[in-house]
Amino acid sequence: MTEITRKDLLIGIGAAAVAGVPAAAAAPHRKRQRPLAIAMWDFSWLERRWPGAGYEDWDVALRELVERGYDAVRIDAYPHLVAADGTREWLLKPVWNNQDWGAPTLTRVSVLPSLVQFIGRCRAHGVRVALSTWFREDADNTRNRITSPDALADIWRQTLRAIERAGLLEQIVYVDFCNEWPGPIWATFLDPPLQWGAWRDPRSLDWMRRSIASLRADYPDMPLLFSGTAGEIADYASGDAAMMDACEYHIWMANGNRNEFAKAVGYKGDRFSDEGYRNLQLKAYDTYAGRRDYWRKLLTDQIAAAAAASRTARLPMITTECWGIVDYKDWPLLRWDWVKELCTLGTLTASQTGRWLAISTSNFCGPQFQGMWRDIAWHRALTRAIKAGPVDPALQSGRLWAQLGT
Repeated sequence: MTEITRKDLLIGIGAAAVAGVPAAAAAPHRKRQRPLAIAMWDFSWLERRWPGAGYEDWDVALRELVERGYDAVRIDAYPHLVAADGTREWLLKPVWNNQDWGAPTLTRVSVLPSLVQFIGRCRAHGVRVALSTWFREDADNTRNRITSPDALADIWRQTLRAIERAGLLEQIVYVDFCNEWPGPIWATFLDPPLQWGAWRDPRSLDWMRRSIASLRADYPDMPLLFSGTAGEIADYASGDAAMMDACEYHIWMANGNRNEFAKAVGYKGDRFSDEGYRNLQLKAYDTYAGRRDYWRKLLTDQIAAAAAASRTARLPMITTECWGIVDYKDWPLLRWDWVKELCTLGTLTASQTGRWLAISTSNFCGPQFQGMWRDIAWHRALTRAIKAGPVDPALQSGRLWAQLGT
């Protein structure tokens, strides 16, 4: 860890200690409520179960998660497969082969009873669960059977009922209807498709409003939202986010200023080509080090914009994918120190705004990313800061706040 990173940690932890947890959250005879330190385990929790993949023993992975100070995970619940036939064995196609989230090639999964079993193990380890979905593609492309907002609500209704029947509904902290809505790689059922950043498109807003209203009729206390990215943070301030209980927004330095860093290093997000990773190997660190202060400000400016939008929208922030670079892995010539430096900066900056009720340290905080995972002290320092961080009094009400009792 660089000296700058140690300084960032000390500043952040000190500020959190001074701010403390608001008195209202620690009042007698009430549950203690504070921000969650949350990790994104996406579809890896179910798909990466071959020997050495990181999730083959859920108890080991969860024990290591808690050891690092996290108290929540965001996972793919595969709601479209639960609704179609949760106990069936599904053949899944890879969404990519050069990333370490999920399976890099064909795999077979049964979502039930695995989903309720995993949530049960989370309860045993004191870990809350946020539900999301990346709408993984199976051999029959079942996800494209979703033809209306009501159908989208119904697959989630069936998923929550399965969890409720298992007596585990209290473990769920919120439901994210679709990862990074309405990005065309995930929301493939929209016809015609919408593009990244089209959050305020009238069709997008109609789907969000109607599906949330439908599910809320059956689960009135459950926080409901659509996560987002791709520059639409200002849209949350427009008033169009009023149907949601929080803004789950994904922020990376590399995406700032229209993907300036990614363009500078020649990374295009190819899903089945190593070209982008070769460019990261050769250019990423030197590009960052050459304009370090500029890239850091590019990150903190995005966080400040998100906090401002949160205040205008009167909604809390959640960020589970974040801070440095979008895609990374344990590979030759890919060093983790600069990535952790940016993740430290992002985590502490977001925490100190008081506008975040759930914060991740990166989208690499899982056992498959050993370069990040093995630094236990780094995780502990940041998760302590998250949990001790201030909470804006304006956020100490509402569905999400009510879910944060510990």
